[in-house]
Amino acid sequence: METLTIKTPADVLSFVGHTLGFWPQESLVCITLDANHIGVTLRVDLPKHDGAERAYARTVAGYLANDTNATSALFAVYTSAAPTAGQDKPYAAVIAALTGALAERHITIRDGLLVGDQTVSPYDDDPNPNCALPLSMIDSSEINAELVYRGSSVARTGRITLPASSKETTTFYAVEDRVKLIGQSHDHGAIEKARTLWAGILEAKTYPTDDQTIALIANFQFAAIRDQLMADIPGVDGPMEKILLAQTPGKPQWDRVEWAQQVLLHAYTLSSTHHSAPLLTAIGYINWWEGRGSKAHQYMQLALEADPDYRLAKLSDQLLGYGMLAGWNMDKETAYRTRGLGMSD
Repeated sequence: METLTIKTPADVLSFVGHTLGFWPQESLVCITLDANHIGVTLRVDLPKHDGAERAYARTVAGYLANDTNATSALFAVYTSAAPTAGQDKPYAAVIAALTGALAERHITIRDGLLVGDQTVSPYDDDPNPNCALPLSMIDSSEINAELVYRGSSVARTGRITLPASSKETTTFYAVEDRVKLIGQSHDHGAIEKARTLWAGILEAKTYPTDDQTIALIANFQFAAIRDQLMADIPGVDGPMEKILLAQTPGKPQWDRVEWAQQVLLHAYTLSSTHHSAPLLTAIGYINWWEGRGSKAHQYMQLALEADPDYRLAKLSDQLLGYGMLAGWNMDKETAYRTRGLGMSD
């Protein structure tokens, strides 16, 4: 893959948008760096109240420190709050606290940007409207052009919009009938049958038939089968628990992972609310593996809306809340879509 070099503010913002998959709003975005290579990208909501800047900064720094290779970081403050001449930039206290919290972890801030509704400017101590550049310049960014060419896109917001679902239809009864058949099996054959079906679906170039999809939905209703099918998604070797936590040395087959997400979203459209929580949780894991923590959290929340007692979604959302990052994203050789990206001074 051709190496892409980030040189300008427009390149930075293009990279952030394509990495997150959406344009941040009222957000702090940080990117860790190891020498001139990009590590992880973190987006968090900006604090809504004054007085908790240090606690907020320590939390953010703790997230970033999970990238053990990081030596420096970039940040961007996305806000509609405009700088005022002669006064601090918006969220100056937050950035000051973050600078100190990162320094305690031996991470320096290389640069920062203030991103408004229409312009972007350097984040420094001297607000100067003459330094602002129009956001429209992103359209001509080389990074943006290349990532669009590769099929990436940036949504206007980070809010997930699920595809239309048939919900409460005869599919419910078809899935329930299949669940009963699987439940009556008293050997390990059910898991192997489920893995064979799943492997064929992941290797195919077209969506599964309705009958295959119903079988897939039914398989995901069983925790043991669900966990194994999720572990089969990345196409890497290792213990199931290590794969689920993204802690294997092998590089995931990211094209296969993306296709699995599309198939699971397709299955969601044929699932009833009663059966959709396992599918949404699995999609949440995929987004976490890819470094999209915000979207992973939303999928876990959607799973809990479908089933408030769904244990895996509860535990997984707690894991996200603690700031745990997928191990694959700690290494540029295994991370999702970060290989081939570098910084230029």
